[in-house]
Parts: sequence; structure tokens; C-alpha cells
Amino acid sequence: MKSHELEWGHLYPSFRTPVFGANAVATSQPLAAQAGLQMLLRGGNAVDAAIATAITLTVVEPTMNGIGGDAFALVWDGESLHGLNASGRSPRGWTLDMFRGLTEMPATGWQSVTVPGAVSSWIALSRRFGVLPFSDLFQPAIEYAREGFMISPFVARTWAGAAAKYRDSASFAETFLPGGRAPLAGEVFCCEEQAETLSEIAETFGESFYRGRIAALIASYARSTGGLLREDDLAAHVPEWVEPVTTNFGQYTVHEMPPNSQGVATLIALALLSNTGIWEEHPDAVDSLDLQLRAMFVANGAVRAHVADPGSMEHGVASLLAGECLEELRHRMDRWPDACGPVRLEQSGGDTVYLTAADSSGMMVSFIQSNYFGFGSGIVVPGTGISLHSRAAGFSLDPSHPNVVAGGKRPFHTLCPAFASSQGRALISFGVMGGPMQPQGHVQIFLRMCAHGQNPQAACDAPRWHVTNDGNVLLEHGFSDGVQHELRDRGHHVWEAAYGDAVFGGGQFILSLPDGYCVASDPRRDGQAVVL
Repeated sequence: MKSHELEWGHLYPSFRTPVFGANAVATSQPLAAQAGLQMLLRGGNAVDAAIATAITLTVVEPTMNGIGGDAFALVWDGESLHGLNASGRSPRGWTLDMFRGLTEMPATGWQSVTVPGAVSSWIALSRRFGVLPFSDLFQPAIEYAREGFMISPFVARTWAGAAAKYRDSASFAETFLPGGRAPLAGEVFCCEEQAETLSEIAETFGESFYRGRIAALIASYARSTGGLLREDDLAAHVPEWVEPVTTNFGQYTVHEMPPNSQGVATLIALALLSNTGIWEEHPDAVDSLDLQLRAMFVANGAVRAHVADPGSMEHGVASLLAGECLEELRHRMDRWPDACGPVRLEQSGGDTVYLTAADSSGMMVSFIQSNYFGFGSGIVVPGTGISLHSRAAGFSLDPSHPNVVAGGKRPFHTLCPAFASSQGRALISFGVMGGPMQPQGHVQIFLRMCAHGQNPQAACDAPRWHVTNDGNVLLEHGFSDGVQHELRDRGHHVWEAAYGDAVFGGGQFILSLPDGYCVASDPRRDGQAVVL
């Protein structure tokens, strides 16, 4: 029997149990999770495992991330939490005038490309926390790129969806559409060009990517095809170690990345919920869902209005979480959705990979990496296998907005890994992929686990809600009909979507226990939780 003769959809509900171990890796593609496990078996720590997993994901799940993507990380070193912002800036030659006449930022082409930062995150994490040689972390990815790997079902489905979008790009088609089409589930795909690029990054400790031969190839291709990304832009890129931002919720502290990440939306929503009756209500109950939806909608609105490159923000995170601002948001929360006029259904997304790793020393890593929509910009640098991301699509074209597009500036970023601690001790490393779903997933998972005691896999498997920017509520199949009807009676514009619909994202979760870790992986993706 051949792979194309089989049905790869979710025909029946599946059941997963969490796994337990002293060391753990969880991510959205099994081969990548096992690459991380290999590093732990070689004596590496959680950071080594996370980097190897991230590198391998660029090969085995190229529909969601790539060598030309961005990344953010939170690292618990056993005593404290560190944040790494490895998002890139726009080319310094950019001006707002370049985008005159457009109604929104482009999501493909050179006008959507900022400096790719993912490679710099691997370098920075390895230098500060890794114990294995940097080149060792690339071995699984290089082998899969050179020798090939079998395409998993979710990757095959998203690859097929991307084919129509990007097939007019000759360099993309040459690299990622072998034989003129996307590979099917169970078929083998290999990319020698990716193998060579990753080998060169490994051998030069990333120097070639930002200041050497690969950087010259990227800049040269930009020059010849109308882009303004230059060698100086790549050479100037520096990932930043930053202080995570937090809010307290009962005995727990939730940690997120500061701007330009949207992670503060999670903190605002939880701050709005902390003094409500959310603790007493079951998370699937109408009263609880109503509160969650209201808090998330106004939190998202505040973030979209104010979050940008920190140097351009008029209101910092502290002011967004201050009492005066929260009181205004509570007022909006009380008025929504009654104050919301007629809406139309607009679903938005974003394609991302998330991974988490932990080791027996107590080190934990929450890491997220992305090309944004699908393969990103659709630009593949010839001869390299590098698909460049489209993160500039996160900029605004409004001259009065702090996130307005400009040269040498980081755009508003959906990427936001999450972490939770309790009384100064690490508790949960977690993340939910999928554009604006990310902070919404964080709120739901945190409440299920910490306010209601659900185990990580149960919290992950549970149906999710998603509030769109235009005021709609999407409920994943699994909530009762009565819940939908009651939410509509309260004024919410409710739509039901299939379980596993892309808008609900996918997540990975590691819970720290006294004797090890409890680990879960989302059934909505191809992922796997592995332990040692």
C-alpha cells in the first residue's frame, strides 16, 4: 500500500496520556523531538536539546519555520528566568514612503522581509548555556536534509496548502516543490542545499550567516530582485537578552516576553481575571468562558494599540499593567460585547513551531520559532534552502501608530513563549502556536492547569476558544450546544469550528513535579513528547 492511498485526516477522536521523566522534550514534529533527546543522551542539557530540536524543525517542518525565521526563548537556569529576543530589524534603507498607496503591509516579497534572527538565537543560547559543541547540535538536521525524511501528515497538509500560494516563485518551487508539487504524507523529502547551509552555519558558529558567504548570498539576491536587505543589515543584527515581564495570579507568577512580543496580552487578560470569580467556575462553564472572552478581547485591543519596538512605544509594559489602565480595560470588558456593532467573520492565523525542553538539573526552556505565514515571504535564496520569513507584515502603515514601519526597526511580533513559576520555583514551560492564538492559548492552558488542576495533557486536549480582532468568538468543537446558545444570549458573536482547526493552534507543555516532569504534546499537530 502506498501513502497516497491512505486517509490522513483525524477520522476519530484520539486519546493521549501525559508522559513522565527526569528529562524531556516536546514539540510539533516527532523527528525534531527525538533530535533533542539525542542531545540529552549525549550528555547535553535542556538548552542543547532545545537548540537541536529547533534546528531540526527547520528541515522537517519547513511549512511553519525555517533557517530564515525569527525566534524568542525563555530559559530557567535552575534559579532564575532569562529572556532572549532574537527577532530581526527591518532593512535600514526602508522608509514609510516605500509603502505609500498600500492598505496593509505585504505578506510576501521583499517588503515583508526583516533580518532573520533564528540562527542568532541558536548561537546566543549555545554560548551562554550550552555544554555540547555547537556543531553537534546540527547533526540530526543535516542528516535529515541530506538523506531525507518521511513527511508527517500535518506537515503534508500545510505544505499542499502553501503550494498554490508560492508556486510562482521560481526559487521556492525549485527547492520545495519537487516534481512540481508538495510532497505527500509518507513520502521522502530531502534538500541538499539546506544540509550545506546548516553545515556552514555549524562550522562557522553562525558567522557565515550574518557576516560571511551566506550573508553575501542573501544580500546579493536582494539586490538582483528588488530588495533592500544588505550585508550591513545582517552584520548589525544582535539578539538581546531581556528581562521577562510578569503578573501574579494567586500563588502563581506568569512570565512572558516584553515588547516587541505580544506576550503582554496574556498578562493583561490574567490581571483582569484575577479578582473575578474565575477560580470558582469550571473552565468550560458559561460564566467562566464569558469572563475569559471579555478579558482577552480588551487585552488584545490594548496590545494592538500600544505594543511595538520598545524604543517607539509611548506606554511601557508597566503602564499597561498599572491600576489606572486596568480599570479602563475593566470598564471596556464590562461593556463588550454589548458595545460591539455588527461584525463579520475574519479568521487570522500565523504559522509557527513551539518547543520546550527540561533536564534533570532543573533547567527548562520555552522556545518559539517561525517564518510567520506558511513558508514566509515566498523568497528562497537560491542555492541555500533558506526560506526568508515575512515578519515585516507585523508593521502598521498608520503614521501615528508606534508600530509604524520604518528602517532599522523591529515589528510587532506574535511570537511569545510562556513560563509559570510559583513562590520562586519553576512550574510550567509552555506555549501555544498560531499567531494571535498564542496569548489566548496561554490564558486557557494556565487557567485549566493552575486554577482548576487539570493535568497538562487534559488541559491541552480540551476544546479552545479564539477571539478574533473583529469581535467574533470561534468555539472549537467539543463545547456543549448549551454553552454556545448562552454565549449568544449574552451578546457574543459565536461560530463553531472543527476540532483541530488551524485557528486554535497547537501547544507543548512541561510541568515540573518534585521527582521529574509531566509532559504533553498537542494532538492537533504531528507532535510528540519524549522523555528520558
